Amino acid sequence: MVMIDWMRVQDLHDEIGAEAFSDVIDLFLTEIGDAIAQVRESPDPERLEVDLQFLKGGVLNLGFIDVAALCHLGEKMAAQGQGAKVDTGAIVQAYDKSCQQFLSEIAHRFGP
Repeated sequence: MVMIDWMRVQDLHDEIGAEAFSDVIDLFLTEIGDAIAQVRESPDPERLEVDLQFLKGGVLNLGFIDVAALCHLGEKMAAQGQGAKVDTGAIVQAYDKSCQQFLSEIAHRFGP
């Protein structure tokens, strides 16, 4: 199962350069971490569409394709008034797995 689009990560690396890459990754992970914490701890069905849209954009920058797909589905459901039915647990679980894979492979793929 492919959770990370490493070509997207390579594109990001190439766009911003090797020197800024780790800082940008840290920034993305911090912003995404705040968003996933909201979804994990107290998802608000009224704000879920906006929260998932933000989260989707952030995870796409890091190539987290599985998480992005789940966010897109949840975003559509929330837009249709079904925010309470969105499986936020699946989104959080996919994020945790993707983040773990990302962090374990990023140094190997792009250096320290």
